[in-house]
Amino acid sequence: MIGPSPGFSKLLVCDDDTPYRQRLARSLRGQGFVVFEADSAASGIEAAREYSPDAIVVDMRMPGESGLWFVQELRKFLPAARVLVLTGFGSISTALDAIRLGATNYLTKPATLGKILEAFFPEKGLPATSAELPSLAEVEQEYVNRVLEEHEGNVSQAAKALGVHRRSLQRKLRREP
Repeated sequence: MIGPSPGFSKLLVCDDDTPYRQRLARSLRGQGFVVFEADSAASGIEAAREYSPDAIVVDMRMPGESGLWFVQELRKFLPAARVLVLTGFGSISTALDAIRLGATNYLTKPATLGKILEAFFPEKGLPATSAELPSLAEVEQEYVNRVLEEHEGNVSQAAKALGVHRRSLQRKLRREP
């Protein structure tokens, strides 16, 4: 596990998914890091300007500006910060865009704390975490949860948007941890 070290102790977590952001921030604090949080790319830029973090975890998809916009803007005033782009909807083209714009690495959600920390140091020859793909069940769960969130928790509307019967979606939601 990579923990705080000189030049790598302040992290910013920028993600609109509040429970995920808070869990990740709590875990990072438990490892001894000073952690700041932001819920959008715009508020993330403000926090980065104010706190000058050594490393930033940013979600690719957020309301308003995207994680890619965030990376591009961040590079204008924090060129040395390590930036990890996380997404629940990964693709090779977005990974390449993120790296091209200045991200240190790119991971798909869900990602463990260890993999997130290792991704900040790809040059150390740690296991290649960006090549790992989530299981089909994990991708499906993330998608279902996002559609449900977009419909403000309304199972009937989410089921219609997903093209499944409401009862099937209810059973699926009961089975998930």
